[in-house]
This record gives sequence, C-alpha cells and structure tokens, in this order.
Amino acid sequence: MKVVADTNVLLRFLLADDPAQYKLALEIMKTAEAVVVTTVALCELAWVLRSSYGVSRVNIAATISGLRETSKIQLDGAAVDAGLSMLQLGADFSDGVIAHEGRWRGGETFVSFDKKAVSAIAKQGLKAKLLT
Repeated sequence: MKVVADTNVLLRFLLADDPAQYKLALEIMKTAEAVVVTTVALCELAWVLRSSYGVSRVNIAATISGLRETSKIQLDGAAVDAGLSMLQLGADFSDGVIAHEGRWRGGETFVSFDKKAVSAIAKQGLKAKLLT
C-alpha cells in the first residue's frame, strides 16, 4: 500500500511523544510500500517543530534531510532543497517552498512583507521585493 502521510503522523513518528500514536505511525512507516510526503506536510512539520516544540532551524533541516534519505519516503526534492536553503539562511522552510513553486509556475519575483524571507531569496540570486 502507498500512503500519503499527514503532518500529525510524521510528528508522532519523529517525536514519539504519544506512545500509542507513535506505535501506529511507526507501523505504517514500516509496512507501507511507499510514504508520500507532500510539501504542504513538510511546511506544516517545520512550522510545528519550530513554534510548538522550539526546535532550531538546524535541527529542522536535519529532520527533513533525514526524512528525505529514508528509502520509502517520496517527496519533491527540488522543493525540499529550496526550503532547506532558506533554513540555512535563517529564514523559514515554507518561504523557500513557496518561492520554488511560484517560480515553477512562472512567477518571476518573490514578494513579501517578511524581511528575512526577501533577504534570503535575494541572497540566492533570485528576484525578490520587500513590500513596504
């Protein structure tokens, strides 16, 4: 069976903070033929780890990289790269994913009220504009 993992399944699998749910999450991760992890789920995962659990950007990057290296997990590698680049520059994973998808859909300039996001996008040599 190929499954699409919701963010809460990923969180229970990674954090093991609820023994019963961890057991179920672990079982599905072990028995599934493939585990599809969407970019939306990764963005939610990064946000929850940061805002609810106080996980550092470095550790969020390591967590997402670890998921990526798990053979059963299927995800959008280019979007993950974009998100990880943003984390390394001190911005949010989701901003990298948003900018990546926007460019993929034909957008040329990333616009935001978020100074960190605009700065990180610009540092990568991409067009970005801070709205003020």
